[in-house]
Amino acid sequence: MRANAASARAAVVLIASKQEWTSRSLESILVPAGYAVLRSYTLGRALDRARRDPPDAIIIDVRLSGGTGHELCRELRARQVVSPSTPILLTLPQTPTRRDRIAALNAGAWDCLGQPLAAEEVLALLDAFLPAKLDADHARADGLVDELTGLYNVRGLTRRAWELASDASRRRAALACVLLAPDPNPDEVDAGADDSQGVLLRRIASTLRSTVRVSDAIGRLGPSAFAVVAVDTDSVQARLLAERLAQAILTEPDPPAEPGPRFRLHGGWHGVPDFHAASIDTVELMLRATAALQKARSDPMGTWLRGFDEGGAAPDPAGR
Repeated sequence: MRANAASARAAVVLIASKQEWTSRSLESILVPAGYAVLRSYTLGRALDRARRDPPDAIIIDVRLSGGTGHELCRELRARQVVSPSTPILLTLPQTPTRRDRIAALNAGAWDCLGQPLAAEEVLALLDAFLPAKLDADHARADGLVDELTGLYNVRGLTRRAWELASDASRRRAALACVLLAPDPNPDEVDAGADDSQGVLLRRIASTLRSTVRVSDAIGRLGPSAFAVVAVDTDSVQARLLAERLAQAILTEPDPPAEPGPRFRLHGGWHGVPDFHAASIDTVELMLRATAALQKARSDPMGTWLRGFDEGGAAPDPAGR
């Protein structure tokens, strides 16, 4: 997507590199393709430029003055200088290895590119990533996004779930909703500060974004519940998805994030194998997952995860 349809302007790409030839090479690829280009040569100036003129995408050379490309990625994400949906690409002086790609992902980049730069690859990645970023921008403008987490709010998730359900109905495909809620430790309900709870919710939102498939929809429902509407996912797969997401949420980040309040995770799910044949709509699908979550929360046996129909016990993802 070479232009931002919402404002009829060219999509803006910020290039951060101390290598003049790298910047010029990228510019020679991007400008003829319809992109507008901003350039910075140091870590500090790249942060300032991204804050002043929020770009639609960022390409960072690992060789950067004032710090490394990985450090700039982390700073952009940690300081929330750009939105979580802004794609960041990291360029390396060699063909990226598996270890290089993992390091880039851990730093907050979406992918990495090697030298010499291939115009087709650069443009293909941007064309793949930018529609999701611009869609998120439109959602924020339309009031469909939760400001604290950057995920869909109830309105946004309901709209996106309807779109996914329409596609599932046409394809006679499975559809599921998984809900996860971090319930605070009763001893900390009064002691925990709002800011600490906000840190926890943002961390969970970040974990879900990095774990859930791009094709699925994630939203925040109520004060602390998170919902995932998953396509091509039946009831059995929904339970497995809930367990996988819970494990990711409860795994301590490395390096450790700012500590939030202690909590116990509860979950609920509901899925149907053929949404076209199901006698429910998307609202009912989410309501059934919500009812399952409430069952888990009130289960006297301490079961953390329940399905609307099955309701079987699941092992605690934290091993408690």
